[in-house]
Amino acid sequence: MFSTSLSWNDLLFLLNGAWVTLQLTGWAILLGSCSGLLFGLLRALLPRASLPLAWVLDAFRSIPLLIQFVLFNSLKSIVGLNISAFGVGCIVLGVYTAAYFTEIVRGGVLSVPLTLRRASRSLGLSFVQDLRWIVLPMATRVAFPGWLNLVLGVMKDTALVMWIGIVELLRASQTIVTRIQEPLLVLCIAGLIYYVMSLVVARLGARLERRWQEND
Repeated sequence: MFSTSLSWNDLLFLLNGAWVTLQLTGWAILLGSCSGLLFGLLRALLPRASLPLAWVLDAFRSIPLLIQFVLFNSLKSIVGLNISAFGVGCIVLGVYTAAYFTEIVRGGVLSVPLTLRRASRSLGLSFVQDLRWIVLPMATRVAFPGWLNLVLGVMKDTALVMWIGIVELLRASQTIVTRIQEPLLVLCIAGLIYYVMSLVVARLGARLERRWQEND
């Protein structure tokens, strides 16, 4: 007969960890999307002038995320910055997201045919109008699947913040496992919660894409 030491309070502890995971993901995507949009436009429209920016972003894409967490957390203590561990997690994840989203935006902008942009300019549209009404709408549809995959990836990458002391979903599950010694059950529940959160995000993204297709 199946029996377990897992209590209702343990489930609430897991759900609280899942809420922290969602908060980290939300802030990281917000920071990364806003800055990544700006950086991506600079990389696409001014490739030579923005070359130093590309080198910096390459460093954040190349260095493992765990190392970035540890280094920034240590640097915060050395410099004396009064930033919480949650703030460190949001900043590092935000910069990491921006580094990848920059290339997604750049690819979306460069996918817009140059002949179409020339035609819009010949019709009297200014550079800003061309960017707003022609380039960005078309680039958004191209970049959206990549952005959605990035969101799902960042949600899973939040598990690494446990190394700087944040109790998110995975850290919460490990705490419970240490206490009740039932890793299979607890990790299955944690995995199910990750799956449900990812499924909701994926379904919302798929619905938005279908609406775009219906409006074409």
